[in-house]
Amino acid sequence: MGRDMRTVISRDMYFEDFHIGDYMVSPSRTITETDVVNFAGISGDYNPIHTDVEFAKTSMFGKPIAHGILGLSVATGLAARLGFIENTAQAFLGLDWKFKGPIFIGDTIHLRGEVARTKALGRLGGGVVVLKVSLVNQRDEVVQEGEWTVLVKSRLSK
Repeated sequence: MGRDMRTVISRDMYFEDFHIGDYMVSPSRTITETDVVNFAGISGDYNPIHTDVEFAKTSMFGKPIAHGILGLSVATGLAARLGFIENTAQAFLGLDWKFKGPIFIGDTIHLRGEVARTKALGRLGGGVVVLKVSLVNQRDEVVQEGEWTVLVKSRLSK
């Protein structure tokens, strides 16, 4: 990150407050066995790579891994904890997401984000903000990454 970056620290940011290169880092969160078990119950995904220790020992990972979508879900929660679009997000429009590595029970993950693009959409009362997002573990390894596209309210449309 060898360049100067602004850090997004304010809450309830409007479309006009976002600038390309704005950067954010979330608090961390440790993934627990309870998280994995609860997610299996909610999603119905009881794949043994997530839920069977003996089976997982025979996998390429050697132990259970968290569901990839659990990682994405936690990433959205980590972003929400920052509060930057808490009262101004109008819609989550889409994402392009890659699963780069496993998340193990006991891994502590956090989110890094940067504003990649913006586009005003006055007819919708705001604009599109595209965030380049990485989910990073305690070893500074990117385990998931991609882009999130969000419609954010304009200050003018309050």
